[in-house]
Amino acid sequence: MVGMTKPFLMLTSRDDGPVLAAECADLPRFSGLTPDQVRQVRMERELPDLDLSEYSGAFICGSPWDANADDHLKEERQVRAEAWLRSFYDRALGESFPILGLCYGLGTLTLHLGGVIDTHHGEEISGIALTKTDAGREDPLLEGTPDRFHSYVGHHEAVRELAPGMQVLLAGDDTPIQMVRVGEAAWATQFHPEMDLEGVNVRIDQYAGRYYPVEKAEAIRAQVATVDTDPSRLVLQNFVRRFQR
Repeated sequence: MVGMTKPFLMLTSRDDGPVLAAECADLPRFSGLTPDQVRQVRMERELPDLDLSEYSGAFICGSPWDANADDHLKEERQVRAEAWLRSFYDRALGESFPILGLCYGLGTLTLHLGGVIDTHHGEEISGIALTKTDAGREDPLLEGTPDRFHSYVGHHEAVRELAPGMQVLLAGDDTPIQMVRVGEAAWATQFHPEMDLEGVNVRIDQYAGRYYPVEKAEAIRAQVATVDTDPSRLVLQNFVRRFQR
């Protein structure tokens, strides 16, 4: 990224452990960024005042938190982080600051804009097919991808009703809304373009009993090895190329 002077934000909310380590290594690598081109904000620990003019854009990463849980069931740190995130979204959307939400990023953005998420379209850890809509075929973040390609998922919640202004770019066979766009500089995915086979196996190891029944581990491990998810990485790379400054 010759000439890039402003880093990208990476907003995470995971405790220390193998999943966080994989996420922090893989997202920059698959986006084409070096470590010094990313500033991580660990929302479970810190909620800083940010001058968005100092950054090229932001990734809002996956999370163990369920965004649609009742507030009284959430940890205090989640409640605080989501209040901070709502303010961040207001500023980003108001200033056309580039954002790309990943999984939890889609859920929180949808709720913030008045849409509905619930558990109706949850998916176990798996490699799934994604199909472009007409809008997706024209979207710059999907440039270079085929009309149908694969990526990895694993989530309790998904979009049930779009928020006003959301446009669907990718659909899934079981979860209809897999990627959306809002305006000129905001996107979000339900799938994980930052996750490769090694990364999804880390999740399989760590999330037995949470995102899938323990007894299905080996079947899931076999299934995720059958799909080529390389095209999904273009979503990250196109985002960075479009907004690096």
